[in-house]
Amino acid sequence: MPAGAGSDDAARLCSRCVQARPHYDAARAITVYQASGDAIPNPVAALIRRHKYGLDQWIGKALAEYLNGPIPIPEDGCDVVIPVPLHRARLRWRGFNQSALIGAAVARRIGRPLDVGSLVRTRATPPQTMRDRKERARNVRGAFAVRRPARIAGRRVLLVDDVMTTGATAEECARILKAAGARRVDVLTLARAL
Repeated sequence: MPAGAGSDDAARLCSRCVQARPHYDAARAITVYQASGDAIPNPVAALIRRHKYGLDQWIGKALAEYLNGPIPIPEDGCDVVIPVPLHRARLRWRGFNQSALIGAAVARRIGRPLDVGSLVRTRATPPQTMRDRKERARNVRGAFAVRRPARIAGRRVLLVDDVMTTGATAEECARILKAAGARRVDVLTLARAL
């Protein structure tokens, strides 16, 4: 879904969202993510891959520079910032959750609390890379849960992740958050694949 929120959201849905309306209310990204096979190398894509798979936390500082400009959040704001969680096995291997680092920077910028404990990943899932949209959706189905529903109920959630490719992870997280009573779930990613 394109940037922006408000009464005209339905008129601004992407073609995929028109066919099957997502559980999240809107999705926005700071910049575009292009895969390594693209004709023109994209520094954001390279930084994100190196940050996630090269286990280099210092690159997070370079990525945070993209958050210095305006952050496209909903016009009516949000109550809490929640990063997409990693499974504890992946967190042990990587040593950090890149979405939590981005979420912390966003929360500071917009003056909202960061909640890293309410939404949890209940099972390890294989990496989403090299999977098509349907495979990605199957891969993450049932992989998340809300541990503290009272912290979610009636609140406007800003779900933060590093990259949105097909939207399968954001869709599953939003579904779980809304089932726990979230009033609204908006998605903010550092980058969005086109």
